[in-house]
Amino acid sequence: MKPARTLIVDLPGPDLTPEQGRFLAQHSFGGVCLFARNITTPARTARLVADIRDALGHDALIATDQEGGAVLRRLDVPHAPTPQALGRLNDVEAAREAGRVAARGLIELGINWNYAPSLDVNVDPLNPVIGERSFGADPRVVAELGVAWAQGSEEMGVLSAVKHFPGHGDTRTDSHLALPVVDKSAAELEAVEWLPFRAAVQANLGSIMTAHILYPQIDAKYPATLSKKLLHGLLRERWGYGGVIVTDAMDMRAVADRYPDGHGAALALGAGADAVLVCGHGDLDIHVRHLEAVQRAVQSSELSSARVGEAVGRLEGAARRFPGRSRPYTAGQQKTDDAWADMIARRSLESLGRLPRLDPQGTVVLIAHQQPGLGGPYGDSLGGEELAQALRATFPGLRLAMHDGQDLSTVTALLSDLPDAAVLLATTERWDVGEAVRQLARTLGGRRVVHVALWNSSAAVELELPALVTYGFRPAQLRALASRLGE
Repeated sequence: MKPARTLIVDLPGPDLTPEQGRFLAQHSFGGVCLFARNITTPARTARLVADIRDALGHDALIATDQEGGAVLRRLDVPHAPTPQALGRLNDVEAAREAGRVAARGLIELGINWNYAPSLDVNVDPLNPVIGERSFGADPRVVAELGVAWAQGSEEMGVLSAVKHFPGHGDTRTDSHLALPVVDKSAAELEAVEWLPFRAAVQANLGSIMTAHILYPQIDAKYPATLSKKLLHGLLRERWGYGGVIVTDAMDMRAVADRYPDGHGAALALGAGADAVLVCGHGDLDIHVRHLEAVQRAVQSSELSSARVGEAVGRLEGAARRFPGRSRPYTAGQQKTDDAWADMIARRSLESLGRLPRLDPQGTVVLIAHQQPGLGGPYGDSLGGEELAQALRATFPGLRLAMHDGQDLSTVTALLSDLPDAAVLLATTERWDVGEAVRQLARTLGGRRVVHVALWNSSAAVELELPALVTYGFRPAQLRALASRLGE
């Protein structure tokens, strides 16, 4: 019985220092989750992964979030498209290939667990944490595409973790910040949120990640991550799931504020989770506090040693099935995958309304947020200058007017100076474009204007301008956008 093996921890930086190596060896955790701060050059990251495995002394699971779209940790390899783009195409084989593309960039480094894809049904388009991470609002499409994506990943040797069970798509509360509540009956959940996860169970996918969400009609006391009714009762007993159940990060305030100092870890394991994701963001003491809380729970019989042993057994089985042996990602394969990503980006472009033709040799004013804010799982965003650089090859006379989401005085001044110029109004904000941008959009109706929706596709409908929706802001989408605008 090895309680530490149930904890997946994080590390501060891109290298494993001798002190950190001794720390991992001393506690023998089950694995490590890597974030953008840990992933640098391929050789350096592969060395980090190897050092982690050497320190832990067993077949550790090395995880990350390589979903595609806005949630990517490794950026120097071909990017899988956003699930939302794949949902627009509704192409099962494209979804399967997206899972392969994501996995190829991970298994090259020895990373053998991807916390992806999201099987959340995008019931509320203003959900602050799902959006383009979802395959769509139709649960059957989400199920079919999400399962195919995960199977593509596992085919390449990377364990998938479909998330966020039992569904994070119908809440406007971000569980990183507070506890969301979804007050739906079991029948309502069966028809929508649960349908993709049942499909994942039937497909025998390797792991499922929990959501820190309270479903009071199912369990009025505990959020799903800590709910025995949902994890053991529903997933294990009723649905017969035999794979790994992993929690979302326990530092998220939906859980951490209510169950501090690791108490939530013991409750999650008791509820049926096998792996507890503990993120200290540089503070290794947090991992120790969680381990001590689990050990105390075992000593007090709050958590049975048999339950811990069962959890460890599942994790060891997953490590045997997905051992993390590196597979080369050849230059030829990367070239093929880049071309495929470009093709998907072109296919998934969507135009709304009648787009005016823009003269590539004329003056075009690009209006864009200087650098949209981050939060939740997002590690980066698209700034105005980066977008302008992607478009200048097509529009050499491009003029950039940036704003901060509230003060648009620079924008209005440039528009006044160039009354005959065509306009590209880009929305790159995480969700709400803001009242200032909405007001600006209402003044542009008399000009040649295209609203370029690079993140939240719902903004394309809201602003009531001719729009081009890219379903993502990565290089492939920017290339497809520039090509389409220049036609």
